[in-house]
Amino acid sequence: STEIVSKSSSEVSGVTDLNATFVRPLGFYIKGFNSLQNTHYYFIFLLFVYIATVLSNVILMSVILFVDNLHTPKYIAIFTLSVVDISCSTAIIPKCVDAFLMNSKFISYESCLAQMFFVHYFSAMESFTLAVLAYDRFISICFPLHCHTINTNTRMIIIIVISWAIPLVLTVVGVHLITHLSFCKSTVINSYFCDYRPVYILACNDISANMIISGCFSFGFIFIPLIVIILSYACIIVAVMKIASAEGKWKTFKTCTAHLILVAIFYLPLLGTYLTVMSTQFIDTDVRILNTTLSATLPPLLNPIVYTLKTDEIMEQIRKLVRKRKTKSLICYNVFFFLINKYY
Repeated sequence: STEIVSKSSSEVSGVTDLNATFVRPLGFYIKGFNSLQNTHYYFIFLLFVYIATVLSNVILMSVILFVDNLHTPKYIAIFTLSVVDISCSTAIIPKCVDAFLMNSKFISYESCLAQMFFVHYFSAMESFTLAVLAYDRFISICFPLHCHTINTNTRMIIIIVISWAIPLVLTVVGVHLITHLSFCKSTVINSYFCDYRPVYILACNDISANMIISGCFSFGFIFIPLIVIILSYACIIVAVMKIASAEGKWKTFKTCTAHLILVAIFYLPLLGTYLTVMSTQFIDTDVRILNTTLSATLPPLLNPIVYTLKTDEIMEQIRKLVRKRKTKSLICYNVFFFLINKYY
């Protein structure tokens, strides 16, 4: 179904007739996999991934929020990463489950634009937050004597707010440009969600502005944060090499292992997809969907697990909380049986 509107050429880019027909669909159909069999098992797996993602990130956020010792710039950034992880997974997985398990592949035009905005925005925030964490490691290792004055909680919050604002502007512009497209060819999206490029290539008028924004998405949201991370670790390696003892070098670099693991989990699948497309000019749709779904849904699950297991401060606070819980349970147990023995 489509909504046909008459607009002037000044309103619709690429339409030259004064009263050209502008076609806005009532919605789109999300195609998903082309030929992969038994894909419902895959989306059941993603459903469990989503549940585990929400639970693990809520636990990590709760520990950071309620433990005063963790109210530092580093853990403010980690808390932000958990918020982004939950938001990004919520923007992707529930609709995928609804579309491919409940066979509800139709998505309204407005819902498609909303999903497009939130998925791309929070994916960009994932990338930017990893860059912010690299900055925190850079300050802590390269300026150990002044890190508490350089990187305060207030400054970290300001940096995070700026990193949220930059992708917001570009994402709003990109989604707004979709509203200027006329969809007179097809309304079937060759992806697993309302992805930006698979949507705008369905348009039958000029998409040059969308192509530019798409390139800005890739460069600004993926490669610029990655360049910041690489430069930060180049400086960190130089600083670590100046440490005299091998034990000191390893102890210092060990503080970066959790972050490096997260960087690898997030960027390697994306870079693999981009390099494949650049070198061969083609990537199988099913392979692309598998790669992009895993790169979008697994990092939010693994981030809190990696940071919990690889960070001594968080593990210690979790142990303390568990010990307190056991102590309270033991007290309640003893009081209960004392009352039972006394009165019965």
